[in-house]
Amino acid sequence: MSVQVVAAKMAEVELKDVPSKDLSPVSPNASKKDDKEGTKAETVATVSSAASPSTEPTVRADPSPNATKMPQASAMKRTDQQQNGGEAFVNQDGTVAEAPRMKKDKEKCSDKQQEGPTEEAGPSGGQQIQFADQKQEFSKRPSKIGRRSLSRSISQSSTDSYSSAASYTDSSDDETSPRDKQQKNSKGSADFCIKNIKQAEFGRREIEIAEQEMPALMALRKRAQGEKPLAGAKIVGCTHITAQTAVLMETLSALGAQCRWAACNIYSTQNEVAAALAEGGFSVFAWKGESEDDFWWCIDRCVNLEGWQPNMILDDGGDLTHWIYKKYPNMFKKIKGIVEESVTGVHRLYQLSKAGKLCVPAMNVNDSVTKQKFDNLYCCRESILDGLKRTTDVMFGGKQVVVCGYGEVGKGCCAALKAMGSIVYVTEIDPICALQACMDGFRLVKLSEVIRQVDIVITCTGNKNVVVRDYLDRMKNGCIVCNMGHSNTEIDVASLRTPELTWERVRSQVDHVIWPDGKRIVLLAEGRLLNLSCSTVPTFVLSITATTQALALIELYNAPEGRYKQDVYLLPKKMDEYVASLHLPTFDAHLTELSDEQAKYLGLNKNGPFKPNYYRY
Repeated sequence: MSVQVVAAKMAEVELKDVPSKDLSPVSPNASKKDDKEGTKAETVATVSSAASPSTEPTVRADPSPNATKMPQASAMKRTDQQQNGGEAFVNQDGTVAEAPRMKKDKEKCSDKQQEGPTEEAGPSGGQQIQFADQKQEFSKRPSKIGRRSLSRSISQSSTDSYSSAASYTDSSDDETSPRDKQQKNSKGSADFCIKNIKQAEFGRREIEIAEQEMPALMALRKRAQGEKPLAGAKIVGCTHITAQTAVLMETLSALGAQCRWAACNIYSTQNEVAAALAEGGFSVFAWKGESEDDFWWCIDRCVNLEGWQPNMILDDGGDLTHWIYKKYPNMFKKIKGIVEESVTGVHRLYQLSKAGKLCVPAMNVNDSVTKQKFDNLYCCRESILDGLKRTTDVMFGGKQVVVCGYGEVGKGCCAALKAMGSIVYVTEIDPICALQACMDGFRLVKLSEVIRQVDIVITCTGNKNVVVRDYLDRMKNGCIVCNMGHSNTEIDVASLRTPELTWERVRSQVDHVIWPDGKRIVLLAEGRLLNLSCSTVPTFVLSITATTQALALIELYNAPEGRYKQDVYLLPKKMDEYVASLHLPTFDAHLTELSDEQAKYLGLNKNGPFKPNYYRY
């Protein structure tokens, strides 16, 4: 609103002690005396505006003696025009009058976090094989207040309804834990535990959108639906519960399987998708912002059901497998196989196999070529930028970034950041990966050499204690710290939960950790997986991963006895190639076929596989 319009409107209203002729625009040269007086001016007018920009605002006098007072002059540091087009004015007596804003400012979420419990490696993606005794078992449920306190102490966002894709959570539901709710779907079933069943319609739309970008999974569903290759399969799963996972679950169901599902990450669940699955008859136990106690309780509810015995496991991170191993080892007598898709989970399986404790065959989906290249490399190349932008609004050009680990995930992150103009450093323990980083134009360093100067630190190692408290203490003010690995053990977040440090929640999944001298770092998702906790990942990439998982389940479930022993296996190369071929029509791509003479010369079958298992793509 211009000065002339404000003056004209105010002239029509009788103003006590504030004549309109004495109003003058705030000047950058306003005297310090005016700023220090701090005299509060009464609100003398309210502005209401219609939606149409042509409608003139109406000014009305507020005769109430309890009218809201304007902010003190000392607090009014701004000299620019207000966001809604209005201007601020200073009266001759030092009081401030301001054209009222059209929209109420959002409240700042700056409440100091309660000091959280020390997190040990493992609860949702750690490295140890044997589970340490939980400080708080799910069976010893605290009171409602106690559980809420635990959830709050772990993360202020445990009650946030923010979803990485879209959120339709009613905030009025946030104060009640899903474990305390009695919910039923339209068919009367209550065998699920989610945030709000009323979100099912919106979740269904998310799933329908995902189906458009998952051509291979939909093609597999169409081709194999009549054969029902998973008839009789009882699959218990622990993965990220997103729209893409929902398409996988519904595909498994269409192929004949029964499914029960929990989340492998406390922040990655899309509540509306979980609601749509529950409405569709799936037994889902997950919601965004679970506490550690909730996390294990949900996994147990999936497994421990009277009269229901799983015979297949689909895991992401190994938590489900190890929960069964710890609590219900007898279940492995009827389980035909395990399909694992993460670096962390596969590492655990190989450790079990080496120790002679792996009871059933396991399929290492993570190291299949299609999963390794697409989900780890190409997916992270796109999602790292998305996650950082959504949480921090950072500009990448000229920023100094250190990426810890130059595996497939690290390669994707480095490529994206380099393309955006960032100065990228890499840390590595493997000389081959280190040499690749050098050949790709990145400087190989030790983290201690650059920790004081970098603007962003990203971990991609799958290891533990990569960024320890000493490094966190030495970081520059405003440094952004995040993790792109599955495990939450890479950044020593537990060391930051000390009395001398202040935690300030600034937005969903974004914390400022403030040192006594005022220095602060920006910690994203409390050190958990950035892209699925804070943003989304490309659906097309997840189509490749989900199809690989489905084929691995079909293979293990239908394999004749003796084909697979109690060991860890890679997905057969022929299946890897089949997954890739299902996605080629999306690009209108046409494969060249070998002639008989060419196939004989190369010693290959015309239909593949075309590369030996030792081939490096």
